Amino acid sequence: MIASAEVRIAVGERGDVSGLLLRPDGARLLYVLAHGAGAGMRHPFLEVVAQRLAERSIATLRYQFPYMEQRGRRPDPPAVAAATVRAAVMEAARVAPGLPLVAGGKSFGGRMTSTAQAQQPLPGVRGLVFFGFPLHPPGRPGDSRAEHLARVQIPMLFLQGDRDDFADLKLLKPVLEGLGDRATLHLVEGGDHSFKVLKRSGKTEADVMGELVGTIADWTGRLVEALPTSTNLH
Repeated sequence: MIASAEVRIAVGERGDVSGLLLRPDGARLLYVLAHGAGAGMRHPFLEVVAQRLAERSIATLRYQFPYMEQRGRRPDPPAVAAATVRAAVMEAARVAPGLPLVAGGKSFGGRMTSTAQAQQPLPGVRGLVFFGFPLHPPGRPGDSRAEHLARVQIPMLFLQGDRDDFADLKLLKPVLEGLGDRATLHLVEGGDHSFKVLKRSGKTEADVMGELVGTIADWTGRLVEALPTSTNLH
């Protein structure tokens, strides 16, 4: 059985934002999952990710950034976004005490999660998972957005399409190599920033989603197994 519950998350002076907890029976992990810049927590991609992860015994807590909650178009400043990530992680620990946590998200949401982690470790978070880390804007290659990753001292999983115009692999790969064994890169062949693949690849959307979710399940499984026994109790 998979239980779903709506939650409210307090973000200081910015008020509350919405959250959605999806928790399967026997969950072994909770992923605090942030949305991208252009769509909220109920975007179909995130809906399917959460459902498929639940089928692999991974709970998720999706949540809104304040600008999305208020139906604004301009993303929140990094300080506000990072504070929202931290508040969501605290709420995850409250609603699922004892479950190991990972955090991250799609594009902007993932980058704001790593930004928050680099500023001050997120309580209880054992690893970060990124769907399409946005290394640079399309057509403007650079790696300055990744400078903060050097201050992240927990394992990170980067799920990237090899056609992602937000992350030139010639720039991304050296960045991740510099992080050593803290960084794991999984490339989706033919995938763009939204993990859509060319028809000639022969892959369906379901195939790609299965690849992404399977990679997360395997990676987090190894992460949880490596934790002290007391941390695994739930």
